[in-house]
Amino acid sequence: MTASVFDHPILAGLLGDEEVSSYFTAAAELEALLAFETALAEAEAEEGIITQAAAAAIRERARDFTPDLADLKSGTARDGVVVPALLRQLRQGLGPEAAAALHHGATSQDAIDAAMAMRLMGVSLVIDRRLARLGDRLAQWGIEAGDAEVMAHTRMQAARPTRFRRKLSSWADPLVRCRLRREELTLRAFVLRFGGAVGDRSELGHQADAVADRVAASLGLFPAPGSLHSERDGIVEIGHWLSLVTGALGKFGQDAALALQSEVGELRLEGGGSSSAMAHKQNPVGAEMLVTLARFNATLVSGLHHSLVHENERSGAAWTLEWMLLPQMAMAAGAATRIAEELLENLSLAKS
Repeated sequence: MTASVFDHPILAGLLGDEEVSSYFTAAAELEALLAFETALAEAEAEEGIITQAAAAAIRERARDFTPDLADLKSGTARDGVVVPALLRQLRQGLGPEAAAALHHGATSQDAIDAAMAMRLMGVSLVIDRRLARLGDRLAQWGIEAGDAEVMAHTRMQAARPTRFRRKLSSWADPLVRCRLRREELTLRAFVLRFGGAVGDRSELGHQADAVADRVAASLGLFPAPGSLHSERDGIVEIGHWLSLVTGALGKFGQDAALALQSEVGELRLEGGGSSSAMAHKQNPVGAEMLVTLARFNATLVSGLHHSLVHENERSGAAWTLEWMLLPQMAMAAGAATRIAEELLENLSLAKS
């Protein structure tokens, strides 16, 4: 076994997703953190809080920056967050004015929350595109074979015949609702959580909201009326949505696995998994993994709800829990959509 099946050199072939995992590399995180610092400096220069020259120097430094990862690792072990060590490295290549202007009016949580929101928004768009393709494929299957008669099952027992399109709709309709939910939660989930030291933006005075709005626009995030440092319901909604995605696909996977049973034979699978002992088998590996990933995310949702309990103005404990859970949930949803697309390409009605 391994600490993470999603990036294990062997198990990632089963449960990994290269496109989604690219959002959770150290390079992707640092790129997002540097984008925040650049956007902040440029916004403050536009508002006259720092000079244009300082903002330009910060932008150039961020563009050409090569991090010392060992130093960032030891700094994070000491500080609990990467930002203090990152800022020290950045300031080493800046003049006094730009070094003082860097990160002005911000705190570590502003940068880390922004970096996470940017990457999770990207992940959500990847998953949304895949859900659209899955919906199109299921719709096409309905056109091709929707009138075929299959046996309905209630409580694991044969009930009475129904049209195949009824089963298809139970797989496709939840995916449509998942796409609609993503649009609906976007304004709460993918926002700039920016508040400075204690969440009141006081360091920037009357220009604070204007700076925040500029930073949000630059990073492709949505503005928020306050810091949301300790109000994490929007973040928990992301996890809830990811679990709904895997749950919907898990339902499809479970039905497919049941229909592929030798004694049922309702569906046919091309290229199923082989057995080391029984050469005749075509194991429904993809369908099984959809069930596994649905159950995995269902367990992590409860953990993410624990992260709602942010004591006072900032919580190191609850905050760190988000870093542990959200990437895993996103990877599970990414793997599920990838596997579902592959599975659909290899499934057909046995009697079609």
